[in-house]
Amino acid sequence: MPNILEVKNLNTHFFTRAGTIKAADDVSFDIERGSTLALVGESGSGKSVTSLSIMRLVPPPGKITTGEIIFNGRDLLRLSEDEMRRLRGREIAMIFQDPMTSLNPVYTVGDQIAESIELHEHVSRKQAWASAVEMMTRVQIPYARRRAGDYPHQLSGGMRQRVMIAMALSCKPKLLIADEPTTALDVTIQAEILDLLRSLRDDFELAMLLITHDLGVVAETADRVAVMYAGRIVEEAPVRQIFSNPRHPYTEGLLRSVPSLTKQGIKRRRLETIEGSVPNLLHLPQGCKFAPRCAYVIDECTAADVPLLQVDHERRARCIRRDVVGDDSARTRPERSSRRAANAD
Repeated sequence: MPNILEVKNLNTHFFTRAGTIKAADDVSFDIERGSTLALVGESGSGKSVTSLSIMRLVPPPGKITTGEIIFNGRDLLRLSEDEMRRLRGREIAMIFQDPMTSLNPVYTVGDQIAESIELHEHVSRKQAWASAVEMMTRVQIPYARRRAGDYPHQLSGGMRQRVMIAMALSCKPKLLIADEPTTALDVTIQAEILDLLRSLRDDFELAMLLITHDLGVVAETADRVAVMYAGRIVEEAPVRQIFSNPRHPYTEGLLRSVPSLTKQGIKRRRLETIEGSVPNLLHLPQGCKFAPRCAYVIDECTAADVPLLQVDHERRARCIRRDVVGDDSARTRPERSSRRAANAD
C-alpha cells in the first residue's frame, strides 16, 4: 500500500529569549493509505507540535526550520499559504480534544458544518446544509435535522465531538489528524467515539494520524505506533510488536506503568513508574535524551547522539541497547532492582 504521508527529518523550533526549544527534532515517519499511525508520548513530548507542523499551523514563535512533509506526492512546506488554505479541511482535516474551543458558540452546529462544505465544495447554501445534516447522521447524532439547529452549548461533550468529526469529514479528506480526540470524554463515550472513528476510517478509506498518551486507545485503534520523547521519535513499530516486545526503555516504561489485562481480569502486579521527569528542552542531556531516567544506561549511551536504528524490517528504535530491553538482568541500576524487590514483598 503506498504512503499518503511521508514526514522526513522535520525540525520545528521555538525561538524564545531563554533559547531555542527543539519541539520536533528530526522527526520522520510514514502513513499508508487507509491505515492509522498513533503518535504516543507524555505531555510535552512534541506530539501536538508535529501534527500542527503537518497542517502548517505552528503558532509563533515556533517555526518549521527544515524537513519535508510529502502529502499525496506534494511537499506541503513548498506550497503557498493560499494553496495550503485550500488543502486544509478538504484533503487534510483535524479534530482536537476539546471541541468547545473549536466550535463557534454564536453559530449553530449545522451552520458551521455547512460553512466548511460551502467553502471547499463550492455548492449552494441549501446543498451545503443538506450535506451537513447527512454528515451528522453518519456520525450517529440522533435527530440530526433538528440538532443541526442547536448551538454548541446545547450539546453534550460526546455530541460536540461527533459534530467536530462530521465537520472534519464533510469534504471527504484523505488524511484525518485526531489530536487527543477522547481525552475530555468519559470512558463510555470514549469507546463510542473510537468505534465511530474506526468505522468512518473504513467507510471513507481514510488514513489517520492519532495523537494520544492513552495506550488503551492505541491498542484498539492503531496499525503502527511511533513513540515520542523530548521532541524525538524513539521507537516505531507495528502495534502488536510495541505491546508484546518493546525495544526502547521508554516504551517499556510506559507499558509497565499501566495495568495488564488477562482473561481472568487485571493481572496482579505492582505498577512501575518511570523515575525522573521529561528533560527541559532548553537543557537536554548529552547523548541519549532518556539516559538520566533509563534502567539500562551504560557509559556509551551518553557519549554521542543516538540515531533511530533498525531493529528489523518493520521497526526502529533509538537505543544502542535495544537488544536487551525487557531483560531485567541487563538493568544497570541495582538500586532500582532492590526497590522493586522490596515493593513486591
